[in-house]
Amino acid sequence: MKAVQYQGFGGSEVLEVVDVPDPKMFSDLVLVRIEAAALNPADLGFQSGAVDSLVDSFFPVIPGWDMAGVIERAGEATVGFQPGDEVIGFVRSQTMHYGTYAEKIAAEPRQLVRKPRNLSWAQAAGLPLAGLTAYQAIVHSLEVAAGDTVLVHGAAGGVGHLAAQIAVARGARVIGTGSAASQDFIASLGVTPVRYDEDLVGHVRKIAPAGVDAVLDTAGRGSLTTTQKLASLGVRVASITRSAAEYPGAVDVYAHLDGQDLTRLVELAEEGKLTVHVGRTFPLEEAAQAQQLLASGHVRGKLVLENRKEI
Repeated sequence: MKAVQYQGFGGSEVLEVVDVPDPKMFSDLVLVRIEAAALNPADLGFQSGAVDSLVDSFFPVIPGWDMAGVIERAGEATVGFQPGDEVIGFVRSQTMHYGTYAEKIAAEPRQLVRKPRNLSWAQAAGLPLAGLTAYQAIVHSLEVAAGDTVLVHGAAGGVGHLAAQIAVARGARVIGTGSAASQDFIASLGVTPVRYDEDLVGHVRKIAPAGVDAVLDTAGRGSLTTTQKLASLGVRVASITRSAAEYPGAVDVYAHLDGQDLTRLVELAEEGKLTVHVGRTFPLEEAAQAQQLLASGHVRGKLVLENRKEI
């Protein structure tokens, strides 16, 4: 099978497309033929060696955790899945070695749920990690409920656009910050858009004079420092950018695999309350170019690698 791998830490320049053997699998695993795999900022961090002191890497490493695909083979000890099932998965292990920038992967059944029927392969691949991060931030960390006014910084990004939709689905009024170019896109999510500029505080105050009840920072760059001027008494604040220290009482959100949460994301998608915006797709062979675009920070929604079939 084809795979993208790196032999040592670095940026997109260390990626190479190679032919490798199909994954081996224990009896309690399933072999998934990957149709699409999403990129995440975490891919760049792990690939750079930034977390080498925390996670072992066994070279060569195939990066990637998110994928959507079809089960090709199920081990005799597995339950719940069978060949032909369409699935999505957050396939992360305790070490870096096998990932989803490939044509196939061996996965644990607990890492998989059924694919949303109404999403394309590319959209479905973009759901697991970004969706779990967004859902766990909005539902578990911020406990957003109907009637809340929620401010989402970076509402056009991979996590931000999902978090905004999840908050809307819970009955919240959502204000989303973003660049001037992203205002129409943010509005299309059912969110009130505001420009992230020097008058951000003024923009939000016009919309929510009494302040906001909850804030999610998916953008960083001092967003939470600005938020202090907008908060109401008892505001709940969370960040996915390790910037919680900017705001007393804020919590950092780190996504974790939870089958119930991932299944709920599938349900929200099938209910028409959640969709994944794919900013651009690339063939697997152009993973380096995709990473370069991701690193630029100018991405709306998700970037996805596709295993495109020869015609």
